[in-house]
Amino acid sequence: MVTSPVVNMYPLSNYTFGTKEPKMEKDTSVADRLARMKVNYMKEGMRMSAEAILLVQEHNHPHILLLQIGNTFCKLPGGRLKPGENEIEGLKRKLSSKLGANSPSFQQNWQIGECVAVWWRPNFETIMYPYCPPHITKPKECKKLFLVHLPEREYFAVPRNLKLLAVPLFELYDNVTRYGPVISTIPQQLSRFQFNMVSS
Repeated sequence: MVTSPVVNMYPLSNYTFGTKEPKMEKDTSVADRLARMKVNYMKEGMRMSAEAILLVQEHNHPHILLLQIGNTFCKLPGGRLKPGENEIEGLKRKLSSKLGANSPSFQQNWQIGECVAVWWRPNFETIMYPYCPPHITKPKECKKLFLVHLPEREYFAVPRNLKLLAVPLFELYDNVTRYGPVISTIPQQLSRFQFNMVSS
């Protein structure tokens, strides 16, 4: 029998949430973002990004932490890596920037776990695929999703212009219209893990 990797999930109430200075988005629209991606591609080549799947539980249901921008758009914490940057180190840097406390005396120790999905952006368009289409020799972005193992207690500092939501996995499942293909397929990607709901 193949044993599944175990993910411990602690109650949402174990975690403390504070705020910090707003993190402004570099782009005001999707078109701006794709234009900036094109400029960066010319300079640096394919964009590499890493995003974190942070899991907690409420009433023994797994929930995922998502950052909400404005009233509708949700994304995973993480983002673009610097050219040549190690994925794990880069994701830790992005997590600290997005959710870490601003105090130098308080350093989060992010436990980056398994890579659960890889997505490819073939062209300067919003569409991404969970594989690289065979006719695409120069994809524009490779995005990896990593499971991050949270400790029993943690403090998150959320930029004032963002909200951190705990969304139940069942709400993400098959909900492409609300969350897009990358986030809505996370429940399937997590199906190989064994969830261990730890009560407080």
